[in-house]
Formats: sequence, C-alpha cells, structure tokens
Amino acid sequence: MPKRAARADDPAGGPFAALPAGLHAHLQPYFTDITEEVVEAIRTEIPEYTRPSDDAYAQGVHRGVDHALRGFLERMARPGSDLKPVKATYQRIGRGEAEEGRSLDAFQSALRLGARVTWRRVNALVDADLLPRNVLAAFGEALFVHLDEMAAATTAGYTEARLHTAGELHQRRSRLIDLLTADPPASVEAIASLAHTARWPVPRAVAVVAIDAGPRAADRPIVPPEFLSRFEGPPALLVVPDPEGPGRARAVAGALQGLPAAMGPTVGLREGARSLRWAAETLELMRRGVLAGTGLVRCQDHLSTLLLLRDDALTDALAERRLRPLEQVRPPQRERLAETLLSWLGSGRNASEVAVRLAVHPQTVRYRMRQLDDLFGAQLQDPVAQFEMQVALRALELRRAADGYSEG
Repeated sequence: MPKRAARADDPAGGPFAALPAGLHAHLQPYFTDITEEVVEAIRTEIPEYTRPSDDAYAQGVHRGVDHALRGFLERMARPGSDLKPVKATYQRIGRGEAEEGRSLDAFQSALRLGARVTWRRVNALVDADLLPRNVLAAFGEALFVHLDEMAAATTAGYTEARLHTAGELHQRRSRLIDLLTADPPASVEAIASLAHTARWPVPRAVAVVAIDAGPRAADRPIVPPEFLSRFEGPPALLVVPDPEGPGRARAVAGALQGLPAAMGPTVGLREGARSLRWAAETLELMRRGVLAGTGLVRCQDHLSTLLLLRDDALTDALAERRLRPLEQVRPPQRERLAETLLSWLGSGRNASEVAVRLAVHPQTVRYRMRQLDDLFGAQLQDPVAQFEMQVALRALELRRAADGYSEG
C-alpha cells in the first residue's frame, strides 16, 4: 500500500496523514465484526453497561461503538476532515453520562477496552497476512490519538453538563432557603416539592445559621451536603436539618471553622423565619460586642439578652420611666448607684451579698441604699417598679458594655 503524502493543511502531519492510502477501504469489511466484539466486551466486562433486559440501552451502546469506529474510518479516509461534528458527538455522549448520574470512569474504561479490542483484531489481520505489518505503527498511533480526542471531547461535555446541573441545583437550593424562611410561611407541600427537585431530604425541624458577612469564595466553608447554604449574603446563611440530631453541633462548628456566626433556635419546617430572625439579631449583638464576636454563638443560650436589647427605644422609654431619679446625681456617682441598685435588686435586697458582689464594705452599700431610698422612695418597695428597674438597668449595663467594646 502506498503511503499517503502528508497534507499541507495538517499542522503536524498527523498520524492519520501517515496511513497508507486505501487502508480504510481495506479495513472496512472487518469493522462490523470488530464492532460486535467491542460491544460484547463492554457489556461483559464493564458492570455499568450491563443491562441485559434493557434492549433500548443495549442498542444505544451498540450505536455508540459503531459511531466511534465509523468516525475512525472516516478520519482514515479523509485525514484533514473537520473534527467539529465528531467532537460534538462525544460532547453529547459526555452530557448523557452526566445526566445518567455516572462518573466518567465507566466511559473511559469502555474507550480503553474498545481500543484494545480493535488493536487486537487488527494485529490478528496482520498475523493472517491480510494486512501488511508496516501499517501497525501508524495505525496504532492514529487509534490512540482518536481515543484521546474522544476522551477529551467527552470530558468537556460531561463537565459542561455537571456545571449546568450544579448551577441549577444551587439555584433551587437557594430558592428553598427563601421558602423555608418566608414570612408568612410557605406550605409544607410547596417546601416538599421544591426540596425534591433540590435533592434535599425534608427534615422534621431546622435551624438557621447567620454568618457574619459573605466569606470570599476562597474562604467559604465546606458544608455537609445535607446542609443548605448561601454565601452571597450578607449575612451568609446555613439551614441545618434536624439540628438536635447526633453529631449536628460538631458538624456545624467544623464547617464554620471559627467564622463569627449565630445559630437560631430549632423550629418546625414552616418556622424558619423565626430562626433566621433570632439568628440575625444574635449576630448583630455579636457585631456590637454584647456577645462573643468569634466562633458560633447559639441564641438559645442568650434569650434574656436578646429580649432586653430587642428594642433600644423601648429600653430608653423604660429607663426614662423608672430611672429618672438617678439623673439628679452627677456621674460617676450615678453609675455607682445604678450598679448598687441592680445588684441589690438581684440579690434579694441583701446588703451583705451586694457588698460581696461589688467588693465594697457593707457600710458603703448601706450608705448608697439610703441615697437610693431618698431618690426613689416608695418605688423601692413596689414589686412592679422593682422588676422594671431591674430590666432597664440590666439592658443599660449590656449596652454600656457594648459601647465600651466599640470604643476599644
């Protein structure tokens, strides 16, 4: 067989251009049997392609092999032919593998197996003197170049499909977060329907975690697949299913890796808005320095603080109503009296205990209490007034601590 001259438009000469002219025609009659042998080998040796009762699937495998070998013959006949249609075919195959939910391992194995079977059969033709031995080197190089190009095109199609699927899944899961935290709440049926398309098993309860700011893409935590996450914030959010389950707390803390975050209460499926609201309020208290500003803070551990600082204007109104007499005293004496009053109200009005708490002499406490009695009079004996004074004083104390944190 005469060798074909390398085409000027083939940038590297190429293994197909080096094949003898007419080799494709000489091999074509044998390729039907080679196709059958490759199909049988794939169905026998690769479990992912074994579906003995599925005729449509078997026909699909046969078409794929037939197309691959016919494409190879076509390239042998016309080495400079346009490869775009061939590559487009294998990109579609790659997308199909992704849609089937398989990895590319099985397909790559099928490609290698098909190449081995084809190479073995061509070697047998040479051994039977049906082909000249000097064609083997060029044929082998062309075969494996074709294999590599098919694999690359398939990988491109597979990757494209996976990215598309991942993008759609991310969008569905983001919409699911919106649905779970909607106010008024969405129906259980709507949540379950979207959860199904988002591949998220519906739990009995959830908790929402608010993360301070949206971490940069490079710093975003890797969260367990059963968590819903959205880092486009602020705040960035996690929805934790069945948060009271074994190992959940450890999984949340491990995923966040020390990022400042607040975890809302565990709530029913339709109450995510409340969990988010409390988590966001807790996170704001972390930013203000009222609560620890690093790591994971659980709002369940700070309910009274959340309640006291829910509304600064309301706190100011309560302080104006119950603590106005203190305005008659100049600072810092005003602060010392407020501290003493709060301690007295919280210790059952026991001067000795107040002295221990404040690390002062009991006589100092008694002196201050006489001053407070002059200022507040009968209010100090009124249980309602005592309660409201204690609430206002504690809220102001928390706020002052936050102000000191901010100044520092």
